[in-house]
Parts: sequence; structure tokens; C-alpha cells
Amino acid sequence: MEINREDYISDPKIVESGNVGGATSSSSSSSVLKSALLLENVGDVVLTLNSDGLSLELLDSSHNDGSIISGIKPVQKFVNEIKFSDVYGVEFINYGFINGPRQSKSEQCFQGRASHGSEMYRFTVHSFQKSRSQPCLWVLAVYSFGHKDLQTCRTWVDRINASLNLERGRPENLLVFINPMSGKASGRRTWETVAPIFSRAKVKTKVIVTERAGHAFDVMTSAANNELKSYNGVIAVGGDGFFNEILNGFLLSRHKAPYPPSPSDIVHSDQRSGNSLFRNPNGRVTEATCQNEDHSPLLSNSVYNGTGLANFRTEDGTCNIGQDFEFPLPSEQFRFGIIPAGSTDAIVMCTTGTRDPITSALNIVLGKKVCLDIAQVVRWKTTTASDIEPYVRYAASFAGYGFYGDVIAESEKYRWMGPKRYDYAGTKVFLRRCSYEAEVAYIETESEEANPTVEKGQLFSRLRKRQGPKKSERVVCRTNCGVCNSKSDYMSKRSPCSTPFSSSGTRWLRSKDGFLHLLMIRDCPHALYLWHLTQLAKKGGQPLNFEFVEHHKTPAFTFTSFGKQSVWNLDGELFHAHQLSAQVFRGLVSLFASGPEV
Repeated sequence: MEINREDYISDPKIVESGNVGGATSSSSSSSVLKSALLLENVGDVVLTLNSDGLSLELLDSSHNDGSIISGIKPVQKFVNEIKFSDVYGVEFINYGFINGPRQSKSEQCFQGRASHGSEMYRFTVHSFQKSRSQPCLWVLAVYSFGHKDLQTCRTWVDRINASLNLERGRPENLLVFINPMSGKASGRRTWETVAPIFSRAKVKTKVIVTERAGHAFDVMTSAANNELKSYNGVIAVGGDGFFNEILNGFLLSRHKAPYPPSPSDIVHSDQRSGNSLFRNPNGRVTEATCQNEDHSPLLSNSVYNGTGLANFRTEDGTCNIGQDFEFPLPSEQFRFGIIPAGSTDAIVMCTTGTRDPITSALNIVLGKKVCLDIAQVVRWKTTTASDIEPYVRYAASFAGYGFYGDVIAESEKYRWMGPKRYDYAGTKVFLRRCSYEAEVAYIETESEEANPTVEKGQLFSRLRKRQGPKKSERVVCRTNCGVCNSKSDYMSKRSPCSTPFSSSGTRWLRSKDGFLHLLMIRDCPHALYLWHLTQLAKKGGQPLNFEFVEHHKTPAFTFTSFGKQSVWNLDGELFHAHQLSAQVFRGLVSLFASGPEV
């Protein structure tokens, strides 16, 4: 097949199959569009618009091996297909110069001329390619096409835009919070880097640069639901702590759910009689016979109301079963996004596989979606002498006590150091050689039954006097994994007010909802604990393969400290709690992300 420069001057027309002219067009938006165009730095191509994307056919006979030849070796792999699902924008560029095939110096010397180019009308398709060395890293890809005819370029832009409008789930309007002090105070610069991506994708953004700690929290808390519904989501440009602030501002006033039981609501079971004692919210002790774990719920019948849902206390003191909420959760339309600019960016790493702002921005404008499990943490007592006064916070990735709490508390003194403060504070805390004593009760799940160190019928575990279980197998969540693709019981069967373990027919020993990974570190030599920490920070490390590390997958647990002070780390934020409970809500919020890839 041959083509000459005059083809670029031809008027748009319908071309029969097998023919190539200046352009192919039709009044039907579903018809195939085909044109002979000049692709910048590549050469002559035939571009075809299909139902799911663009296909390119390279016309230069010297390029028939699929590579762009430059002298001795190929320098670029020719892309012959661009999916609309990977395209985030297309724009018309006025008349100007467009480069021909890229040539090396050796080729220019051999042929005695430089790369040719032409002046013509141009349009650009914006997409991305996955890095060969790091598949999770998405790299911007720009394809600039040229043609002598103005209408041909405009037709292509209109038809590509029409196809992009058919892509579902892409945002049109977003609320963006920027933390200028996140990480190395790079929040503003990070947004300036990715802002053109949103502009090319025609995504409207309302940008708020926070002026103080808690600014984003206050905005999210005070925002009317009708105002939030005008956005497709909220974007945080910052770190994990900043996203935690936004998440809590959103959920605390909108997520209505019963509290999990407090530590004082639970009395350890009498192993000899097989009976379990529990305190209900009124303080009265009730007895639940557990003769058969498949037929007796952990909670006594007196705690349940007529709907079969546990009548626990809620954030406003009531349960509000069956009430219709103005902002339903989970929400299929409203999503959160994170553009990493923090010190650790753990949530972004877990949901995209990389700490790259460009990759995160592309996930957002392309409307990618993963459901994110959220932990509700209820503090019952701040200190040993405190009165019981529940206080709720939410965490998306991490809740740590002991060493992790002390590190975050110590690091607050050195904020001027930036991200390095965590290494410095961690070293100081480690050298103190502190030990922490606490009691933990957790829900045992089916996976725990195979553990030979846990006796059948034993529902709770003490942190201090337990033999370690066998080493846990690491099951890493990847894109489209079976667990994430399965339908959540929480989302499909329960009211917005039910807890992950309180609906009728759901046992504490038979929960199939999301899980917390509960890690408990027993007393161990200091050197071994340091080894564990290095494995935890190391990519591909094995932090669970130590005899002093207990790993339990559980939907809920309670905690009571035996020390005078008790400091927790919630997504990088300081949290004082002597006594607390936590439960997980599977898929409570949606995130603009596609999940890490293998």
C-alpha cells in the first residue's frame, strides 16, 4: 500500500473497504471512520475509529516489522491500538508544524538529510502506557496527528469525544483539597503537575488549599449533602493523615452505625461450663449458652430488637434502624481520590501499587474504582481514670499501638524535619526499649478454626498469655481478586445501621465480611523486633514469619491497656485511647483507583 502527500489534502469522504483516501466519515456516530494521517515522530499511518478504540496501521514499508527503525536498531515500539478506556482527552490544535519520522544521527548521515515535517492542522489524543519495568506505573502518552484539511481534524475530534462520552463512571466535577504542608511541603507543586490532566479530561475542579490543621475536616463536616452530591467525589492532595482528616469529616456526620461492644461489655467465657457472659448497654449481665457454635449467637437474645439487629449504642445514642439517610453509604457515584504528596502514602501504594501522582491522577480522570474497607474505631476511655465517653474515628489503612503510637507522638515534636522525622523519632523510641501490656479480645473466624493452638469454643484471646499460631500465609489483594469481586454481605443484605456482625443469622464465628489484619507482638528480644520492623518496611518482606508475631483476620476487636498512657497511630494521626473497640465495614467508601497489579 502506498500513499503520497496529496492524500493529506483530500476532502473528507466515505471510503469503501480496502481503499484509503483523505478521510472516511459518515452521519452515523457508530460508523467506522478511517483517514490517512501523519503521526508525529512516526510517519504515515491509516487511523481507524472502531467501537472500542483507535487502530493504527503504519504505511511506510521500511517499518513493516512493527518497530520504528532508526539507523541500526529500533528505538520505539509502534503502538497499533489505543483503547478508549485508556484515553482521557482529545484536543484540536490549530495550523502548525508537525514532525515526520524521528531519525538518529547515523540515519541522517547515511541518508544525507534530516527528518522531514510539514505544516498542517493537528489534533492530539491523550492516553497512557504502562511502564515495562513497573506495570503499576502509568506514563503519559501523547499522539499528535496532522492533516491538511481542517474539517478532517475537526471530524476526528468530534467523533473521539463522542466515544469518550460513552465511557461510564468518569467524573465531571470534583472537590479538591490541597495540603500545602504535606510531606516535603510539596502539595501545591504536586497539584500543578497533575492539573493539566484534569483540564484535558474536561473535569471541573473546585480547589481548596487548606490554611490550618482540621480545615478540610471542618469543610467536609459542615458541607450540606446537596452540595456534596453536586460533585462526583473528593480528592486529597497530600498524605495518609490528610486523607484521614477528609474521610472522618465526611463519615462522622453521615455514617450511622451501631458501636461495636466495648471491652466492658464482654466477660470472658467460662471454659468449663461453655457459657459466655456479656454486658448489655444498660450494664446488666446476661448469659448466653454456647452449646453449639453454629446455633448460638455470641450476643444474647436480650440484646437484639425485633428486627434481628443488635440494638447497640450509636454515635448519637440511638440506633435509628430502618431510617432513610440523605447520603446513602456505600455510594456508587461518590468516590474519593488521593494524589500522593505525603511522607509514606500507604493507602495509595496499596490501591495503585505506586506513589506516583501522574498514575493517581489518571486513575481519577479515567473513573477507575475500587471499594475500600474502613475501620470504625471507638474510644471508650482516654485514660484509666476517665469516664466512659465514646468517641469515634475512622481509619482506612492502619491503626497501631505501642511502638507505632509512641513514634507518631514523638515525631510531632520534629515536624520541621519533614518525612525524616519518622526515622529519627523511630530510632529514639526503639532505643528506649519500652514494653507495652494490654488485653485484646477479637472475633474468631472460620480461618482461625484450623489453628491448632486455639481451643474449640475459645472465643477470645489474651495478648499476654498465648502461644503463637503457625506462620500466616500472605494473601495479597490484587486487581479483580476473588474477595473484592464477591458481593459484600454488608452491602447487599444489611441496613446502613447494622454492624458487620449483628444481622440475623450472622455469628461472630461465621462472619464473611471484610477483615482487619490484627497483629499482636509478644515479648521478644529487641534484636528480633528490629528484624521484624525491617521486614515490615521492606518490599516483599516477611514480617509475619516470627514466632512472637500473632496474625489474626477478624472483623472486630476490643482493646484495654494496662499502662498509664496509651497512644495509638490512626493513619498517621495521633489518637489517645486507654480502652477502645474497632470494627470493619467492607467497601464502605469507593476510591478512584484500579488496584495494584501483579
